Amino acid sequence: MIPQLRGWHEKYETKGLKIVGVHTPEFFWEKSHDRVLAAVKDLGIKYAVVQDNDTKIWKRFGVWAWPTTILVDKNGVVRYQHIGEGAYGETESWIRRLLAEIG
Repeated sequence: MIPQLRGWHEKYETKGLKIVGVHTPEFFWEKSHDRVLAAVKDLGIKYAVVQDNDTKIWKRFGVWAWPTTILVDKNGVVRYQHIGEGAYGETESWIRRLLAEIG
C-alpha cells in the first residue's frame, strides 16, 4: 500500500491530492512517536502521517482493518472506501474523478 500512496502523492499532489497516512497502532510498542518518525523516514514517505494512538480517527471513519483506504471529497464527504490491499486501479480512478471535481 505504501508504494502506491507514494506514487499517487508524487503524481497528483500538484493537482490537489492531499494524502494523510494515519498510524493506528495495534500494539503498545507501536505508539512511540520516534518509531513512527523513523519508519516514515525509512520508507521514504513524503506525505503527512498522523498518529492515532487513541483510535479517534479509526473510530470516526468506522475502520476495522489494516489497511483501509478512504477518499474524502472537497466537501469532506467520504466517497470511496477500500479495505485491504489491492483495488489500486479502482482507487486511482476515484482519485482522478475527485480531482476533476476540484477543477
